[in-house]
Amino acid sequence: MKEKRCKTSLYLALAACCLSWIPVKGQTLNALTPEQQSQGWQLLFNGKDLQGWHVYLKPDAKPGWSVDNGAIKTDFSNGGERADLVTDGEYENYELSLDWKIAKGGNSGIIFNVHEDPKYGAAFTGPEMQVLDNINAEDNKKANHLAGSLYDLIAANPKAVHPAEEWNHVRIRLDQGHLQFWMNDQLVVDTHLWNEAWKKLVAGSKFRDSPAFGTFHKGHIVLQYHGGEVRYRNIKLREL
Repeated sequence: MKEKRCKTSLYLALAACCLSWIPVKGQTLNALTPEQQSQGWQLLFNGKDLQGWHVYLKPDAKPGWSVDNGAIKTDFSNGGERADLVTDGEYENYELSLDWKIAKGGNSGIIFNVHEDPKYGAAFTGPEMQVLDNINAEDNKKANHLAGSLYDLIAANPKAVHPAEEWNHVRIRLDQGHLQFWMNDQLVVDTHLWNEAWKKLVAGSKFRDSPAFGTFHKGHIVLQYHGGEVRYRNIKLREL
């Protein structure tokens, strides 16, 4: 009987975890609740089109991305051309909230404080929260390359991540250099940018020879096009 009770408790806990990422009944995807509106949240994706976004260094959002069933989705009809998707707006001191779902073997990322300049690629100006299929993707050999990590800098707890083909909910909060990542409600990264410890961290990473990396205090939000299928939805931002 004790074993049966334990199994029941485990099933209930797992069910609660899974249900936490199913939209509350009556809550519309890609929309703000009255409470979120009062708190100053804004939608960065309307669920219908790519208004408010463009491809890095290009005037519009194509080629490379489309909208399908209420989510921004990678579109491979561009012949494999790299096409990171960029917000029209730039932000400083904010909280970003969104959901992502990666295909098997997929790789993407949420890059922030990005500076658009022909001299750089998006990933070499702004830090990145990794988006990855931790099990099947090629870039899964280093702990700080797994989903939820501050890419190539600080590893996240992989147990916080849902597997490929399941939605994950993340939050990125940046306030006066204090950076925090949440993955499915678990705090997985907590650090500070632009201080001596940050400079040392970057110096030990693949970005050591990229002098612009992680130096901008304001910039665009970028969804990375890395060749695999990924979907994003419920993209919301609140300036602090």
